Amino acid sequence: MFNVRARPSFGKPIANSGDVKQDLGRYPHRLSFYDTPPQDDVTVEDFETFAIDRLRVLAEIESSLIRNRTQEELRLVTLAQSKKYLPLGANSASGMDKNAERSKDRIAERRKDNISHFVLRLAFCRSEELRRRFVKAETTLFKIRYADDDTVERQGFLDSIKLNWEKVDEEEKKDANIKAGLQAQGDYLRKADYVGDTFYKTPWTQVPELVERRKVFLWQGWAYVPSREQSTLVFQEFQTRLEHALEMTAKALPRLDEDDRLIPVLEHLSRGFMAGVPSEYAGPEDDFGETISADMIDDLSSKHFPLCMRNLHDRLRKDRHLKHFGRLQYTLFLKALGVSVEEAVVFWRKAYGGSMTDDKFNKEYKYNIRHSYGLEGKRANYPAKSCQTILTSNQPGPTESHGCPYRHFSPENLQLTLSATYGIPASEQMEIMAAVKGQHYHIACTRAFELTHAKYGVKKGEGLGTANGATETVSHPNRYAARSRELEKEMADRVKAKPAVEVKLDGEDVVME
Repeated sequence: MFNVRARPSFGKPIANSGDVKQDLGRYPHRLSFYDTPPQDDVTVEDFETFAIDRLRVLAEIESSLIRNRTQEELRLVTLAQSKKYLPLGANSASGMDKNAERSKDRIAERRKDNISHFVLRLAFCRSEELRRRFVKAETTLFKIRYADDDTVERQGFLDSIKLNWEKVDEEEKKDANIKAGLQAQGDYLRKADYVGDTFYKTPWTQVPELVERRKVFLWQGWAYVPSREQSTLVFQEFQTRLEHALEMTAKALPRLDEDDRLIPVLEHLSRGFMAGVPSEYAGPEDDFGETISADMIDDLSSKHFPLCMRNLHDRLRKDRHLKHFGRLQYTLFLKALGVSVEEAVVFWRKAYGGSMTDDKFNKEYKYNIRHSYGLEGKRANYPAKSCQTILTSNQPGPTESHGCPYRHFSPENLQLTLSATYGIPASEQMEIMAAVKGQHYHIACTRAFELTHAKYGVKKGEGLGTANGATETVSHPNRYAARSRELEKEMADRVKAKPAVEVKLDGEDVVME
């Protein structure tokens, strides 16, 4: 495997076209089965950055699959995300000797692709569920790249790999049983030219998808695959090899001499499928033209808060108390929302009401609020908790209210909460609950956002918005709230900007707003 360095390693400079050809030989094809681990020196920064960029592409693929996008929508979204985060140019894009700069770009792109794949292998080999989801996303990415590849280059890639198949010669096709079977298969598929096609013979267990769809002729344990279905053989081989490689990596992982700096990075990456790509909330681009006071929080909660924060707010109003992690989660959320420390103190004091004396509040709670704002103790600027942090740290106990309802509520309780809090009827909760069952909690939250913001024109599949064809899913509670407020403001602005209509009645001008 590759070595990781703290200091930058810029590698060997590419001086001329001869060097380019030599270096490109390490990555001769755009497509790859990732059979050979990278031997490069990699900086810690590249180690993490490359992996996160690839994770963004795979997370968008998984999101699209869960949301039942069409194959064409999936292809376009994946290509757009790949172009932005994981570009991978073809050899035929420009002549190698004529354009050394472009060739250097291709080397860098393929190096990043190779390293990022193996980093995520280390991150996602750790459990059967992570391996399954990683294989599905990677295989989908490979399929899209395969279909998008140049015909000549694709064939060159196929010629370079050794697959467990053999071409059926004309003599074998003349065998009475095989000829009759191929003819019957052609009649079944209503393809007149089926028998005259080129066939590849492989054990039937290698192509279960084609067998299930009755796309191949079976004889004595062999599947006769026509050339038009050749891609299925390639995809199945990619998936099989990757599954085996992940199992071997999982077994070897405890014995690997891992750098202590990398273990937190790998654990951080492995949570990416659970809560989407990790993110830190930097604050809204628009301050919405108002200062948030303690008295405004009730109204904001009912209109704009995600379910995790809405649950904390409602429990606080009902019980007049939250336990430590609930207070911390909610206080940091309000801080990032734009509530000043003075207003936060007022809010929490009113929330506790007569259940607590001023003296007790000042001694036991006011300090913690100011500490969260970086005004006490070591005066650190604590960020609001992201979805990933909420999902994976400080799991709530039976009497605690923090955490993520989509993960930590029972299915029955979650359905009742969605109905009571957001007014989402049971008939519209099916996709949310399906995402929860598949442990795609950020997708479940995103679907709830779409349903509760349909009045602002948000449609199914749009999430928090789209950019470059990719849908933004919920990855931070404050981003959920900010986008909700943005939609409300946009609608208010549209209403204000609506032109007046002049109507004449009996010769008099009547202006209708």
